[in-house]
Amino acid sequence: MIIIKNNNIYRIINQIIAEGRQPRVYFIGIGGVSVSSLAIASMERGFKAAGSDRNESDLTESVKSRGADVNIGHDAENVKRFSPDMLVYSAAIHSENPELVFAHENGIPCFSRAEYLGYIMSDYNNRIGISGMHGKSTTTAMLSLLFVSAGLDPTIEVGAAVKQLGGNCREGGRDYFIFEACEYTDSFLATSPTEVIVTNIEAEHLDYFHDLDHILESFGKYIGMSKTAVVNADDPNVLAAAKGFEGRLVTFSLGKDKSADYRAENITWKNGCASFDIIERGKKLVSCDLSVVGIHNIYNALAAIASARINGIGADVIKSTLPQFTGCARRFERIGILSGGAVVYDDYAHHPSEVEATLEAVSRLGFKRVITVFQPHTFSRLADFYDRFKEIFSSKKPEDEMIIADIYAARENPADFSVSSEQFAADTGSRYLGGFADIAGWLEDNTGSGDLVITMGAGDVIKLHKLLEFR
Repeated sequence: MIIIKNNNIYRIINQIIAEGRQPRVYFIGIGGVSVSSLAIASMERGFKAAGSDRNESDLTESVKSRGADVNIGHDAENVKRFSPDMLVYSAAIHSENPELVFAHENGIPCFSRAEYLGYIMSDYNNRIGISGMHGKSTTTAMLSLLFVSAGLDPTIEVGAAVKQLGGNCREGGRDYFIFEACEYTDSFLATSPTEVIVTNIEAEHLDYFHDLDHILESFGKYIGMSKTAVVNADDPNVLAAAKGFEGRLVTFSLGKDKSADYRAENITWKNGCASFDIIERGKKLVSCDLSVVGIHNIYNALAAIASARINGIGADVIKSTLPQFTGCARRFERIGILSGGAVVYDDYAHHPSEVEATLEAVSRLGFKRVITVFQPHTFSRLADFYDRFKEIFSSKKPEDEMIIADIYAARENPADFSVSSEQFAADTGSRYLGGFADIAGWLEDNTGSGDLVITMGAGDVIKLHKLLEFR
């Protein structure tokens, strides 16, 4: 069934095709993980794509290699030269962006990334949206691999690169569209899911949402858009958002809720990774081994398993496929070994709950010392969750190190905030080193065999890796 939700996009595209022309779409932020996948999806449909980003990256090279015109830097001349039929922009783009301003002034239709995603997915029969404050990318990737292994040929949009998928997107058939649904600025309300997964809900993005009640209201609307909802029975906020849902409700639990449809029991650990029995409606379905670390990934796996079973995927596929999943890019990703012997990992954690989950996973690996390099992502998030961050960073083991980098401002003006990395480090007994060059020097001089270095943040902390000397 075709759902036409973004009528203006449909109307523009259909008019262009009726005129015998190739639709031309310009993407601001084309190097972003989600926008790049939309550019690729557009080219797969025969559209001409172009766009811009602040910096070159693997993603800008990827879309360029597939035929997109990519500009480094935002300039109105880029849009004028390409002469697009429409322009798509991400939530990170300010209203004063010169390309967006030019498009508005010259009557070029402009749509948000979420609106365009809603258009892209609308001609698929089954649309599965994975939402939640944490774990979206990993759960989307796990579910995607299960569908691919089962031969269901899904089209996929993930918020992170996945090795087994060869990137962050996959063009498949028209039966299944699996996508990561972002809650920021209510983006997910522009989509049209037939099934939703909600991993967890808590206070986040308070630069947009007023409070937790506002967040629950938005998730309630999102859940209500679908026919089937897969929800975390261990999360009271998720259950509150799902209250009153009139469709099919499927629950998963780590074992706390014995009435949940899908549970994990008899959990054992090896090298930080869990093995457990999958209990389906009170009966053992199959045993499962994970190759990704931490308790949080059991939840992610249960969510993916529940959806897979709803869609007819067999226990044998689940048992054979999940051990093959080794994670997404920037989700506890092993980077390498420093010249001095320390092992380096990287993680996207930027919310207190994510930092806590990552450090819990690290603690299971048995290293003598853990050195955490944390780049706070946005001044507002550090300010909003200052006490929770402080509690986590103040509770380190005596032998461990917490290194604080300068705050990644993203869309914010530092002058509007009083928080700083220097003060946060002082308040938590951490080590403030600020710039990546200073951090790299300290790591080279002060780490060795038996140490684990974990870089964390949703900004550009990965640039630090290029300054380090690996074996």
